[in-house]
Amino acid sequence: MKRLSIFILSIICSVVVVAQDPHFSQFFASPLTLNPAFTGKFSGNYRIAGNHRNQWPSINNAFITSTASIDFHILQDKIRNNDMFGVGFMFLNDNSANSAVKFNYAGISTAYHKGLDEDGNNQLGIGVQATYSNMLINTTSLKFEDQLTTLGFTGTTNEVFNNSTLQSNYFDLNAGILYTGSSNETNNYYAGVSMYHINSPKQKFTGTEYIVNPRITFQAGYYFTFNDNVGLHLSGLHSTQGGTTETLFGGAVQLNANPLATNPVSVYVGSWIRFKDAIIPYVGLEFSNTRLGISYDVNTSSLKTATVGKGGLEISLIYSHQPNTDKPINCPKF
Repeated sequence: MKRLSIFILSIICSVVVVAQDPHFSQFFASPLTLNPAFTGKFSGNYRIAGNHRNQWPSINNAFITSTASIDFHILQDKIRNNDMFGVGFMFLNDNSANSAVKFNYAGISTAYHKGLDEDGNNQLGIGVQATYSNMLINTTSLKFEDQLTTLGFTGTTNEVFNNSTLQSNYFDLNAGILYTGSSNETNNYYAGVSMYHINSPKQKFTGTEYIVNPRITFQAGYYFTFNDNVGLHLSGLHSTQGGTTETLFGGAVQLNANPLATNPVSVYVGSWIRFKDAIIPYVGLEFSNTRLGISYDVNTSSLKTATVGKGGLEISLIYSHQPNTDKPINCPKF
């Protein structure tokens, strides 16, 4: 088969096939795609999270990624009071090259957090996740070099496929560890490491196999308060996969509008930096155990010429159900 330059360009630009997983700038708002050990690490009965990202829309809708997850605690009456046991389900859809290439993921995860002190303020968690992945390539939406004429891609291609849709499926295994701690009621901190694609699964198209490289991610965060009205969240990660790396670091100031209320309202303002790539301003609003976050990637690398200055808009939403009888647990948010 001849070199498919336009198709390859769309894949390499997003580094989809052989290098890098879909990712979120608000990594702190997508716990089950960051580290399986975050499963069940929250205060409440259950947690629902959703994220939507539209990256580089000027490059033929290069990336549109959405995910949804739910996790909850189990066997709390069977384990020690300072331990936590969680189970979660995650779904992710990633469309690239104007939806010509589609990834779909469905995963189930579990994690056990062992209390290191009497109150469980310091815990060490271990989590695992099994994922089913499906990739679809709609060949009718692809453009090839032999179609290019003076009027655009108006010619007929000589490329022949057995099916209008190419498909590849695989099962995946992910795992991680996470330490979380708090020295008082006004701070918390965490550090963890996760590894995705432990089994190095293979994707196969038209007789060619691609190995999905393992992804290793280190993440950490710290929160503290200046007073009843102002707090600061800091977080960062470093991820490596298939020879590519990604490093983010930043934070947001939390402003409490009514700190003495049962369900205080907070506003978040801050920014993260993806080194050698983008500045990511962030604003958020928290109310009734729900946090809404909005960020935008402002591209600073040489790629900004191709993106025509358009980065990536991202929206996140997290809700944690809090029963009246539940003892609050000082858990990390960023």
